[in-house]
Amino acid sequence: MDPRISFRFLFIFLFLFIAVDSFGQEISGLENFNQTRLEYNKKGMLILGSWAVGNMIWGGLAARQQSGELKAFHQMNLYWNSVNLVIAGLGYWQATKESPGTDFWQTMEAQQGIEKILLVNAALDVAYMAGGFYLKERGLRKSNERLIGFGKSVILQGAFLLVFDGIMYGFHHAHSRELPGFLEQVSLGPTGFSLRIPLN
Repeated sequence: MDPRISFRFLFIFLFLFIAVDSFGQEISGLENFNQTRLEYNKKGMLILGSWAVGNMIWGGLAARQQSGELKAFHQMNLYWNSVNLVIAGLGYWQATKESPGTDFWQTMEAQQGIEKILLVNAALDVAYMAGGFYLKERGLRKSNERLIGFGKSVILQGAFLLVFDGIMYGFHHAHSRELPGFLEQVSLGPTGFSLRIPLN
């Protein structure tokens, strides 16, 4: 291969790499985009935390006054939401500590990351509900009120989380469409490439 051609390809690669790396940090509106993503996360964790606290109070009080299936139902609500409260607290803390950056590639990674997490959570929510139905049916077969109560509680909690994660995913996915289309500013063709950089 002609050394001049190799040098030309190397020059083009280095220019494109430097341009992408530097310009990705200066896209206007990127900080606001990240701030909105973090606000969604904080509000979501507040909702999850409120649900958890409400269920813990309700479950703790009701479990003392009930027996059998209802007692088990409220006990599981209490246990389950103590975990939810920890998750909500850590999630809210993480969202407040993360600063809204202006790097395009980090923004892409963070945005794709939260959407993937929510999809995985939704799949787990379906598994929780399936486990709840299993516990309930097993309890019915064995006339075990404790298993029936636990099963109904897990079904309820899984259903709430499925709706919660679905709504959160919807907000985040819609928000991702507002992500500045930097990659659309780079066009490759048979004669070379072009990079359009807005000056305003």
